[in-house]
Amino acid sequence: MTSISPLTACLALIALWGAIGLAGLLRPASLRFAGRALFLLGALCGLSLAGVAVWSLGMPTERLVLPLGLPDLPFHVRRDALTSVFLFLLGMASTGISIFAAGYFRKGTGASPGLLCLQYHLFLASMGFVLLADDAYGFMVAWETMALSSYFLVTTQHRVAEIRRAGFLYLLIAHLGAMAILLCFGVLQGGSWQFTFDAMRSAQLQPAWATIAFLLALFGFGAKAGLVPLHVWLPEAHPAAPSPVSALMSGVMLKMAVYGALRVTFDLLGEPVWWWGLVPLGIGLFTAFYGVVFAAVQTDMKRLLAYSSIENIGVAFVGVGLAVVFFGTGLKVLGALALVAALYHCLNHALMKSLLFLGTGAVLHATGERNLGKLGGLIHRMPWVAWLTLIGALAIAGLPPLNGFVSEWLLLQAFLFADDIPHSFINMLIPMSAALVVLSAALAGYVMVKFFGIIFLGTPREASLSQARDCGKLERLGLLWLACGCVALGLLPAQVIAHLNLVAEELLGTSLPSSTSSWWLLAPLPERQASYGPLVLLMAVAGVVALTFLCVRLFYHRRERRGPAWDCGFVRLDARMQDTAEGFGQPIRHIFQPFFRIERELPTPFDRAPRYRVTVSDRIWRALYEPIGSAVQWLADVCAFLQQGRIAIYLLYSFVTLIVLLAVML
Repeated sequence: MTSISPLTACLALIALWGAIGLAGLLRPASLRFAGRALFLLGALCGLSLAGVAVWSLGMPTERLVLPLGLPDLPFHVRRDALTSVFLFLLGMASTGISIFAAGYFRKGTGASPGLLCLQYHLFLASMGFVLLADDAYGFMVAWETMALSSYFLVTTQHRVAEIRRAGFLYLLIAHLGAMAILLCFGVLQGGSWQFTFDAMRSAQLQPAWATIAFLLALFGFGAKAGLVPLHVWLPEAHPAAPSPVSALMSGVMLKMAVYGALRVTFDLLGEPVWWWGLVPLGIGLFTAFYGVVFAAVQTDMKRLLAYSSIENIGVAFVGVGLAVVFFGTGLKVLGALALVAALYHCLNHALMKSLLFLGTGAVLHATGERNLGKLGGLIHRMPWVAWLTLIGALAIAGLPPLNGFVSEWLLLQAFLFADDIPHSFINMLIPMSAALVVLSAALAGYVMVKFFGIIFLGTPREASLSQARDCGKLERLGLLWLACGCVALGLLPAQVIAHLNLVAEELLGTSLPSSTSSWWLLAPLPERQASYGPLVLLMAVAGVVALTFLCVRLFYHRRERRGPAWDCGFVRLDARMQDTAEGFGQPIRHIFQPFFRIERELPTPFDRAPRYRVTVSDRIWRALYEPIGSAVQWLADVCAFLQQGRIAIYLLYSFVTLIVLLAVML
């Protein structure tokens, strides 16, 4: 009896996701069957996929040709270390999201439970097949299936015009990116008719064509990732989608773009040129800074998290660009460090952002509000959601010993050790880039203070918040799964890096020294004498907290006096005395004013109901996309003018065309 290979097991689990989705159509109106039982089965499938992915790491590369596709274009699939890492990401995140979704979805969400189940699990299956595809045909089929299924999930409440507009914008940008990816694969073929990735790996491209393929891949995958200026769909689509879908799109789907960029750059193109890395490095830095600045001024909690996703995907591409620069200049160990940092950040963001989006979904269900200005004090009404969301907020703010700190620390180590690059211009830019990464990380902490403080702390800003209730058991279990993942990735970085090292070894031909890190201490480059011990830090923090608690209980407890809070001379304290979302973001709005397009509605002395309103929008939309939209509309009007609807006009067109052709022939 032959054992099942990891590749076969992954294909079976992905096919099972598709079967679960189709099973939802058996009883499409049954929320208990489609929305509860099948989603839990999908979570079990995701957990199994994560287990298989970990099991397969370190195993030899596997290939299969499936009896699917067109007669001369069968689907080729392949599993290697890079695929296994992203399959683990997909399985881990989807497990918690699916458990939460089983308790989250209600009737009246805009689509029947069975149809929602089909779209959701088809979305998961398509992402899994993107990771396994080993030819351009299978990759593009899976990529477009991923785009279409996620589009239908975004437009679940399609009766709302704003949601239809967000879905259209998302689909438009997604197809522009898909066209660039398809052109990239065409260039990588090198003139042959072979569509397999093996043929692309063996193709000998001229430097100019290799550069064109790299830039097309960066554009195509950058459109899906939300790199600036291709980010405009992301702040619209994430708030429009149901919260579990937002978590999947932000936590998992954006990482498919990072996977695609890594696959093309380090695998299909062979050895990248060092200066290629400056492009994703520069775009990633600007994207990270741009995203976190816009997140700081948002008043909608889901838009805030959407802009935070832009910031984090920018950080991931910074790591990719830095790895290309190091690898191209011969500093392969530093390249491995930057690549491991990028992969670690992808894993971290998948869990952190999924946890935060699910937390906002629980708040949205309990209160019916997305506006930060109408929330507050929910830690007393929703303690489970509050404390688990706090873990995600602290993690994404980069505080140790949680996982967000580890990847950012590794990336900064790569920047700080980059003094050996044999290009003086790059040596000058690297410290400036490191400073921008640090500034973005600091602003991310600022954003999370605003996010958690305004939603959960203080007093309720609306009387209706007193009716809020904590989430159900399944939703708590989903949040707890993701929170535990954030803690585990933060406390055991050496074990995680040991697995990510396999990807660096596969793509770069080198890895970080394996003997430098123990189970409790992380030292990626021992000659640089930089180390980090998360468990030691955790024990130190716990010891200080315990000592402080004992001192208070032993020496100050009996002298405790209670009295009213100091109210600064005001007669009473109420919710209006609290800092608002607009007030919290005002310093950022003033300091970085050139980034924003600000419109103010000011009251006059004669207004009976004076109002002051500030609207912050994206300058890139007005400067880039509105002119393009106007040009397309003008072209459509010209084409519409040609369509007169009269047969005589069409005959005239034919006659003029014949005359022109005869004149050309003569």
